[in-house]
Amino acid sequence: MPPVYETIRLPAATVHVVTIPDLVRYPVRVAVVDELARVDAIAAQVCEPAGCVAAAINAGFFDPNNGLTTSYVVQAGALVADPSQNERLVGNPDLASYMDRILNRSEFRRYDCDGAPSYDITFHSDPVPAGCALVDAVGAGPQLLPQDTSVEEGFVDSAAGRDALGSRSANARSAVGIKADGSVVMVMVAQVPGVSPSGMTMAEMAEVMGDRGVVKALNLDGGSSSTLIYQGTTHYGRLNSAGELVQRPVKSILWVENTP
Repeated sequence: MPPVYETIRLPAATVHVVTIPDLVRYPVRVAVVDELARVDAIAAQVCEPAGCVAAAINAGFFDPNNGLTTSYVVQAGALVADPSQNERLVGNPDLASYMDRILNRSEFRRYDCDGAPSYDITFHSDPVPAGCALVDAVGAGPQLLPQDTSVEEGFVDSAAGRDALGSRSANARSAVGIKADGSVVMVMVAQVPGVSPSGMTMAEMAEVMGDRGVVKALNLDGGSSSTLIYQGTTHYGRLNSAGELVQRPVKSILWVENTP
């Protein structure tokens, strides 16, 4: 069964959902670029012919000032993006007390387990299961389900007034989840023109995903990065002050290939 698309229209948000039930025929893969590019531009590079991407969503965090990753990315078993090499991140004195947690943030993983694909959402330091090989991974965070890990990952520190992702404010957001049956779900929350505030809080996004059977969920880069592609149509999440859709270049994507 190919990926299935659903739109949920709410008063203050439009939720775009892609469910991938057949992960043998339609594996979820990771792509990362050296120079920041829009999701549709990255999708155009990952396979041929044109239109080969069934679905894609923006993925890991990055520094827009230098274009370097702030999330780990593994592609085809090799580490291809390492946040510990980003001096603007690891050398930031304001983040020093959180750095251990930042470098152990959660990631979406694809394994090869004796020839069969398997997916998980776990902390970066967690081991690869016995009998499996790590094929692809992309870091982001926090986990939204089964519980919010914002504090454990250094996104939130109430005592210091820190909320790095504005988790309690409505915004465009992206996430990936895993259902109890193993299906993978991509979710992008888009703002609604003419409505303010618009979008969803982190907790609201977790609730929407849980209502659709997701048992594990990972927040991806959001706000202006939020972008989802399904069968050639690109949906953007964030509106600027003029009410226009924002098309922001990003560092990495999760994507699914059309299979004949």
